[in-house]
Amino acid sequence: MEALAAVAREPHTEFSLETITIDGPKAGEVLVEIEAVGICHTDLAARDGALPTALPAVLGHEGCGFVRAVGDGVTKVAAGDRVAITFNSCGTCPSCTTGAPSYCHQFMHLAYDGVREDGTGPLSTTDGESLTGLFFGQSSFATYSLAFERNVVKVPADVPAELLAPLGCGIQTGAGAVMRSLDCRPGSAILVAGAGSVGLAAVMGAVVQGAATIIAVEPHQSRRDLALELGATHVIDPGAGPLAEQVRAIIPAGVDYAIDTSGVPAVIESLVGSMTFHGKIGLIGVPADPASSVPLNIINSLAMGLTITGIIEGDSVPDEFIPELVELYKAGKFPLDKLVTTFPFAKINDAIDAQHRGEVLKPVLLHD
Repeated sequence: MEALAAVAREPHTEFSLETITIDGPKAGEVLVEIEAVGICHTDLAARDGALPTALPAVLGHEGCGFVRAVGDGVTKVAAGDRVAITFNSCGTCPSCTTGAPSYCHQFMHLAYDGVREDGTGPLSTTDGESLTGLFFGQSSFATYSLAFERNVVKVPADVPAELLAPLGCGIQTGAGAVMRSLDCRPGSAILVAGAGSVGLAAVMGAVVQGAATIIAVEPHQSRRDLALELGATHVIDPGAGPLAEQVRAIIPAGVDYAIDTSGVPAVIESLVGSMTFHGKIGLIGVPADPASSVPLNIINSLAMGLTITGIIEGDSVPDEFIPELVELYKAGKFPLDKLVTTFPFAKINDAIDAQHRGEVLKPVLLHD
C-alpha cells in the first residue's frame, strides 16, 4: 500500500515528504494508521549519522494510531484497536525472558538495521528505491507504520493521541528512570540534570514516587519555572555556580538519586559530587562525542558506595508501564499535556526548528 512519509535522505538536511510503498503485514506484524508521532532526539541523531541507520530512511519511533491489519499469528491486537508503538525486542534472549526487554540482546539490530529476520525491508519509494524502515520496529514518520506484535500496546480512546505518542520512548524513559530503573523511595532526595521533556518526565515520576526533595538543574528560566509547576521542590541555574555546591546548599548531605539527561561529561562529574552515601546515578543522556568519558575518583566512589548505571527506555516493560502512565495522567498525577506542542505532520521541519530554538519541549506531529 502507499503512504505519505517524511524521508531522511542526507545528514543535517530537512526531511522530504514523499509517497512511499509499504509491504505487509507479514507474520507477527501489525499495520497501524498513524494519528500522532513524537519527535525525539534519537530520530535526529539517526538522520545525522550518529546512529547506524542507513539513509535514505523513514524514521520516527513514538507513534500512536489505529490497527488496520495484522499478520498471521498476531493475537494481542486486532483491526480497530488503538495502540501506542514503542521499541521492539526479540522476546527470546536472556534479557527479554527476565523482564528487561529494553536491554534485548538484539536491540541494535531491531532498532537500526531496518530489516526483518529474512533480510527483507518493507519500505520503498513508488519507483522502487529501497528505504530503510522498521526504525525501532515502526518508522512512524508516515501516515502508516508497519510494527510488530511485541512493540504495540493497547491504549484508550479517551486520551488525545498527542499525549499517547510520546509514551513510546522519551516520556517512558524519563519517568521509568525514576519509577523503574532507580525505583526511588518515598521521602528521598533526587537531582535531575536537564529539564527537557525527558528530564521533566523524571520530575513527574519523582512526584509519583513520593520523593521529598526534587531538584531540577536547567539553564533556561522557563523550563525551571515549569519544573516547579510540575512538582520540583527546588531548581538550579547551572550558571550560578558549581552544581555540587548549589545542591549541598539545599541538602547538605547530598542527594540519594541523580538522573542525567544531558550527556555532558562535566555535568555527570558534578552529579557524582552531589551524592550522599550509597547514592545512585542514572545516565540517560547521549553524549555528542561517543568517545566521551567521565573522570571518577575510585577511592571516593568506593567509600561512598556509589552506583552509576546506564538506563535504556526507563527499564520499561511497555505492556505494563505505558498503561500505568496513562492511568496516572487520567488521574491528574502525571500532567503530560504540559510538555507537548502539536504541529501538522507536513510541518515536521518547522517543528524540529522550533525544538532546536528551545521554543517547545516535546513536538508531536498530527495527521489531518
